[in-house]
Amino acid sequence: MRPHVELIHDDDYIWHAAELVSGEGRASERRLSVDEEDGSSSLRIDFHTDWGRGPGIHHADTEYYVLEGSMTYGGREIGKGGYVYAPQGVPTDAITFAEGTRILHYREYGDAGFDPVDGLNAPRWADAREDVIVIDSEAMNWDAVPNPGPMPGLFIKYLHVDPVTGFYTRLVFCQEGWTDHRLAHHPCYEEAYTTQGHMEYNFGTLDQGSYFFRPARVKHGHFTTMEGGMTMLLRSDGELFNWYTQNEWIRWGGEAVNYGPDGGRMRWSQSSHDLGKGSVRRSDRDLADLAASVRYQREQGAKDVDYVPNGVGSDKSMLAVAKALDAANLQGGHGGHDHQYGHEHGDHEHGDHEHVLRADWGADPGSLEHREERTDAGAHNRGQGRPWKPGEPIPAPIISTLPVRSRSRGRWDADGM
Repeated sequence: MRPHVELIHDDDYIWHAAELVSGEGRASERRLSVDEEDGSSSLRIDFHTDWGRGPGIHHADTEYYVLEGSMTYGGREIGKGGYVYAPQGVPTDAITFAEGTRILHYREYGDAGFDPVDGLNAPRWADAREDVIVIDSEAMNWDAVPNPGPMPGLFIKYLHVDPVTGFYTRLVFCQEGWTDHRLAHHPCYEEAYTTQGHMEYNFGTLDQGSYFFRPARVKHGHFTTMEGGMTMLLRSDGELFNWYTQNEWIRWGGEAVNYGPDGGRMRWSQSSHDLGKGSVRRSDRDLADLAASVRYQREQGAKDVDYVPNGVGSDKSMLAVAKALDAANLQGGHGGHDHQYGHEHGDHEHGDHEHVLRADWGADPGSLEHREERTDAGAHNRGQGRPWKPGEPIPAPIISTLPVRSRSRGRWDADGM
């Protein structure tokens, strides 16, 4: 499984010698995120010399995207925006990169293995499917996203869509002023690398060179797009559905046994209300854009709630705790043995009359899971993406409080988390 990385700038990664099997030339890679279980990797690669390798078969579904410089595949040269998708087990043609080229390189469901072959007529693997895709994305037109969130201004270029799994890679452009005041979670993972522009959201600043890998079901949001808009290469391991949350809060704690000042009751996570009291706050521009997003939704007749910055107004987590205490008092409590059942403990098993306190927290998260969600091959990983179709139970979000984040870009003010 891959860790939750949000938000890191690629400047904060160290360089490694690029793992490009059977190639000739010199290159370095920054490992944006890696799945040590199946070999999946997302990499930024710089070529210090001309580099190339001949025809062969990749051990993973493999993608190349040119950020700067040029790539030649099968004799066709493509500059910035060039994209090649090489499916696992399918013979691919020779590929070269010019000195100074910078690319994004993805391997999915396999390692860096590469088997040289004599040509494209070499046999495919028995379970191979799809074909090689070669695209000059700079020559493509932007298409407006049919469901862009709460307001217009979102555009897309599809680079690859797996017809079986729904896995897709696309370029997304958010025009200046595109805003979403809601939090969302999805049934699939979502990762992105910013290629241009600037956006703000609860985990930090998305600017050129910033990256995130967000496992399925992790809440995120409160996006505001700054001057000039923002473009990113975005990938998901399945069809992306948006499930929204508002009026959010979180608070939990425990009894410290042998740590903390004086031990005792500890709060080891905070509500968004607490985090808004410090120096980290939304800018006036952000607040105005978020309010405009709410207004637009209401003008369209959608039911919505006001965006309220963290640390402002009543603390919803404390209100919820108070309601839970009220529920416990109304149900009589069971902390001691003051109940009037009129029996001796020796006359029965205590469980016969066990009185369980049940505060009403709304839907039980367990009722929102897929039936098989915790018994499949990904049962060990709550953040693994799983196929979902309309009409099925919608899984509850995962609370991710401390993702890996950047020294230079990852703010993590937890606004709304």
